[in-house]
Amino acid sequence: MYVPKHFREDDLTVLQTLMRDYSFATLISTQQGSGVPIATHLPVVWESEPAPYGTIKAHLALGNAQWRTFQENREVLVIFQGPHSYISPSWYEVELSVPTWNYATVHAYGKPRLITDHTELYEHLSSLITAHESQFPQPWQFEKLPIDYVEKTMKGVVGVSIEITRLEGKYKMSQNRSVQDQQQVIEQLQAAGDTTTCEVATIMRKRLNKQHSL
Repeated sequence: MYVPKHFREDDLTVLQTLMRDYSFATLISTQQGSGVPIATHLPVVWESEPAPYGTIKAHLALGNAQWRTFQENREVLVIFQGPHSYISPSWYEVELSVPTWNYATVHAYGKPRLITDHTELYEHLSSLITAHESQFPQPWQFEKLPIDYVEKTMKGVVGVSIEITRLEGKYKMSQNRSVQDQQQVIEQLQAAGDTTTCEVATIMRKRLNKQHSL
């Protein structure tokens, strides 16, 4: 990933927080022989062990041929896309400016391992469901499904565990603009009232405040 110095993010806490909060990711691998890339969009679970980067766990449909491309000695890429928004040049003090896009993203590289243990796959599915059901007043309980139904369903998926070997983070949040420009961008994003633009504004404000506190 192309990451200019002022957009680079190396703080593991920041990167891992984005991975946890924006956990619908894109898993990319290459087909053996042809080298043709293949991708799947899927929910993942990030686990903190082993240090320092942790592990990503996910599952694919049995009919999805991508899992057959996994090799334990070849890295795959998992892309986490955080909030993003169009930035109008009309929000800058300098008249001669061009449009751009602000965004936060993390690229996680790691070695894949197919989850062949029944208990490990069940625990992965349970933790994924629990993580997303916890937002509801009365969470749906995976554990209450009939065992035979669960067993049949599990035969239709393939689990994968990816121990992360390296992380790349990019937070392109107008750091290359003046403080005044950044403040104006924040105000305009907030005024838009859209959830995503407000999330970008929140990230920008936190980073700007942190910069001033140094």
